[in-house]
Amino acid sequence: MAEYTGVLRAVALGVELGAARLELLLDSNLIVEQLHGRWRVKDAKLRPLWADVLRILHGLPAGWTATHVRREQNTIADALANEAIDRAQAGGPAEVIRRPGQVRG
Repeated sequence: MAEYTGVLRAVALGVELGAARLELLLDSNLIVEQLHGRWRVKDAKLRPLWADVLRILHGLPAGWTATHVRREQNTIADALANEAIDRAQAGGPAEVIRRPGQVRG
């Protein structure tokens, strides 16, 4: 649920920022395969999120890609995700948007 929510927020933000094409690099192979239609979304709670993500992606004029990136090859994104979890658990803001050059590694 959390991973699909994150993907949905990311693609929505991409469109909001004016992206014509999105290239998703995800550490969830399950989501990558489901977005490409190779695996079914079995969990009924995830189907609406999956459908919303695909609706947004299919509306992109220049298309999209989704690629699996192993977590150990994506340490910056993993660190940012852990930071967000810690921030939310401490009662901080639900969202923080960092522009390029602002990412700490």
